[in-house]
Amino acid sequence: MAVKLMTSKEVTKKVIKKEELFILDVRNQNDFNDWKIEGEKFEYLNIPYFELLDGVEGILNQLPKDKEILVVCAKEGSSVMVAEMLSEYGVSVSYLQGGMKAWSEYLEPIKVGDLVNGGELYQFVRIGKGCLSYMLVSNGEAVIIDATRMTDVYIDFARDINAKIVHIFDTHLHADHISGGRKIAELTGATYWLPPKDATEVTFSYNPLENNNHIMIGNTTLSIQALYSPGHTIGSTSFIVDEQYLLSGDILFIDSIGRPDLAGLAEDWVGDLRETLYRRYKELSHELIVLPAHFMVISELNEDGSVSEKLGTLFENNHGLNLSNEDEFNKLVTEHLPPQPNSYQEIRETNMGKVTPDIEKQREMEIGPNRCAVR
Repeated sequence: MAVKLMTSKEVTKKVIKKEELFILDVRNQNDFNDWKIEGEKFEYLNIPYFELLDGVEGILNQLPKDKEILVVCAKEGSSVMVAEMLSEYGVSVSYLQGGMKAWSEYLEPIKVGDLVNGGELYQFVRIGKGCLSYMLVSNGEAVIIDATRMTDVYIDFARDINAKIVHIFDTHLHADHISGGRKIAELTGATYWLPPKDATEVTFSYNPLENNNHIMIGNTTLSIQALYSPGHTIGSTSFIVDEQYLLSGDILFIDSIGRPDLAGLAEDWVGDLRETLYRRYKELSHELIVLPAHFMVISELNEDGSVSEKLGTLFENNHGLNLSNEDEFNKLVTEHLPPQPNSYQEIRETNMGKVTPDIEKQREMEIGPNRCAVR
């Protein structure tokens, strides 16, 4: 029986459609427990590859007869070998092309909505890492917000829809993934914008992104308003787009709020975080659709795979927005923190331009889930 391959795109479709899939993950137990492919109807069996070197007979009775089976490893090679061994016993099985490295890098573009005076807003869902980036398109011009290092995806997408990339924004200096903003700007001639309070140590030139910047694109009245919103970082900046959408960066998520400690300044920034969430955001229209820079769990995806919610709904349901006691809030965001993201200091230095790791090193630095939220 031939072994089939399954792409990250195909797995993503199963996640979005809530289809069943049985995953045999052959990485070591620690890696599996730290980070795995998530799906609401996925089932898992974790057997490290080295335990299968002498054969797969011992796990045959643990595999379903009526479900699609996908073998997953870190880079692909081990999963191919295990899938081939299973196939020899008549098991219908696929392996994940490129392994978890490919899963970490895959981006699914999803149209979020139309803009009032013409144009579209797209969300790029990095399904394996929980990162969300955006492209606004109006009259043949495009703006990208919080681009990942997979720059070809954005450039190719813009070309396919006949749009010229004219601006790239980062809402803040990222610590969990490497930004592709500067590289896209170099490749396309677009203008790269950063909040200046996050850019005091960068080694390159940029346009300062400051409160109440208004950037127009195309020949329309589309307005992108920058809103200073510190707390996750001291320079964190949100965007109000078309008076419809609030791109909240890593300040506000669907079911959590941003952590203030990734520069080692949690005690210093917790007051800024509360001020942003409880005053600046409270004053905004509660009809705005919040589009964050990350999602935490797969259940936050909408039916089409996008991630969004009305600001008013978040003020009702998001625990981080409903702590009237300031001491309780401070305790939440300084004591209930997940582990730091992998290589977060190296990632920050890369995004500052201080170091330039090769592509394999960049992949290693980003492996694992995002950890930008308070638990």
